[in-house]
Amino acid sequence: MTRSLVLGNGNMLVCYDEWGQVRDFHFPYIGQENHVGEKLMHKIGVHVDGAMYWLSDGAFSISVQYEEGTFVANVTAKSDVLGLELHFSDIVYNEHNIFVRHVEVRNNSSNDRAVKLFFNQQFHISESRHGDTGYYSPELHAIVHYKGRRVFLISAKSNDAFFDDYSVGLLGIEGKEGTWRDAEDGVLSKSGIEHGSVDSVIGLSLFIPAKSERTVSYWVAAGETYRHVEKYHRDILNRGPEHLRKTTRDYWHAWLDRDDFKNYKKVDKKFFDLYNKSLLVMKAHTDDRGAIIASGDSSILQNGRDTYSYCWPRDASYIVSAAIKAGHLSSAVHFIEFCNDLLTDDGYLLHKYRPDKSLGSSWHPWVRDGRAQPPIQEDETAITLVTLQEYYHASHDIELIEQLYNSYIKRVANFLCKYRDKKTGLPLPSHDLWEEQFGTFTYTSSSVYAGLLAAAEFAQVLGKEVARKRWESAAAEVRDGIVTKLLHDDGRVMKSLHYTHISPEPDYTADASSFYGLFHFGVLDKDDAKLRRVYEYIKDRLTVHVGRGGVARYEGDNYFLTSKNVPGNPWIITTLWLAEYEIACAKNRNELLSALAHLEWTHQQTNAGGMLSEQLDAKTGAPVSVMPLVWSHAQYVVTFLAFIEKLEALDKK
Repeated sequence: MTRSLVLGNGNMLVCYDEWGQVRDFHFPYIGQENHVGEKLMHKIGVHVDGAMYWLSDGAFSISVQYEEGTFVANVTAKSDVLGLELHFSDIVYNEHNIFVRHVEVRNNSSNDRAVKLFFNQQFHISESRHGDTGYYSPELHAIVHYKGRRVFLISAKSNDAFFDDYSVGLLGIEGKEGTWRDAEDGVLSKSGIEHGSVDSVIGLSLFIPAKSERTVSYWVAAGETYRHVEKYHRDILNRGPEHLRKTTRDYWHAWLDRDDFKNYKKVDKKFFDLYNKSLLVMKAHTDDRGAIIASGDSSILQNGRDTYSYCWPRDASYIVSAAIKAGHLSSAVHFIEFCNDLLTDDGYLLHKYRPDKSLGSSWHPWVRDGRAQPPIQEDETAITLVTLQEYYHASHDIELIEQLYNSYIKRVANFLCKYRDKKTGLPLPSHDLWEEQFGTFTYTSSSVYAGLLAAAEFAQVLGKEVARKRWESAAAEVRDGIVTKLLHDDGRVMKSLHYTHISPEPDYTADASSFYGLFHFGVLDKDDAKLRRVYEYIKDRLTVHVGRGGVARYEGDNYFLTSKNVPGNPWIITTLWLAEYEIACAKNRNELLSALAHLEWTHQQTNAGGMLSEQLDAKTGAPVSVMPLVWSHAQYVVTFLAFIEKLEALDKK
């Protein structure tokens, strides 16, 4: 099950399922310590007319989407049979770690009714089912879940009245399915404390006249100590949860506001809306300390060994690049400083990292054919210099370049310069960007070329002429190696010199990244006939001609493959890569129609909340793997901005 919507503030990330229930709750890092996740959920139920209805049971039709132009989640649950509607307006407070749900419960029947609203909290704190404690605090009129330095306080009010029912019990152990079962008769046992694997439920009794509504405010405050959450709780009571919702709504509305094209009327508004939602998804997955995770969706654990809640330097670099193009520069500084702290003594970054800067799980070996081998995807190191260059062009922040020159820029550039085959000029083997093969790849080589040129520019800016010449010379040798060893005039391009044992073997598998590397990193000019032939070759071989279409990663891609007789599942990023190139080459509006079709295709792959997945079922178009994938949203931002800018440029002609 993918996620319908996300909220976050740099320290807390909350992911919703299709029923508007919390399925992931990350704190205090974005992507690290998911205190719900996997099979847990925060259930929401309504007891009315003597029966219990959980939102996930099917009695309600559910809509989950963002409020337009801001970072507020709107969830609507409606049942014509029951004559009830629930309207949620939810935020993660931008100033402190507080999750707030405002609920309007409407009685659409012609009779006055007693309705009881239940909120269930299922926590496995710090991703462990052992040693949690949950208890009811009469002093605070709240439920508190804690383990170590992770504390969660839950409370709710309707008008001036706190919740009037509660229970705490065992979750999934000792024959206990969960305390939420205690709510199904409409009355809780008021069990005040439990430890081990624990869940809790609170209930609010509402008398709702016919054709009327009552409102409820519910909140979860997260902190490292009891004092933290107690302070947040008392602040909420003093200022009111509505104050938190208003200030958060206003903050994100201002954050999204962009004067330079917000009144541009020549593009369908739905594309602007997806652009804004994509920016919010990117921001939600960005940790205040610099890491940017690939996805907070833990549902992949149902079929996989691990989540995507890691910072891949490559994914994060693309996300930062999109943010820079959108005018949001702060994440770039934090991310590069994050990388600066992680760089090895030899000048490279490893596979992936946890947001606290510890090393992430990996399957890249440290030894190959009996010899030590850096377990790296070299493009992940090189692209950070390209991203830093983009930041510098946007900000002219010479102080940061000076600060990072010796500790990061010089060390990375020297590694890229050194880690090359003396005969070909190309990089030595590493793992590809898809994390599956080992060799010297066209995409990786292209990123190394661009990384070396970026370093040379920084050296020139700072007057380091010896370094500039060395890195420019190395970049030229890499480019010459790409053009002479990996490219063919007929449009074919090697995916790699593939290393099965010791000697390389040419791999001519059509791979979208080979084309995009040549284009994106400037190895070939957009108007170069060779690049056009590579584009046509890739488009012909990787377009999926069944179902909803789209473009696969490479021929024979079996990752989550759902259909036969296709090159692979269509991916959002690879489809938009072609669109980005088409936009760059367009000389008039007619030549933009293909790119517009790709943008339209991308919009069609979103759910109601505007989330984009990693890939799609080739035949049905159903999302596959995680949703949202932040890289998909970042690539949409880049492509959309390129489209708008090209339209504006054509308008001026």
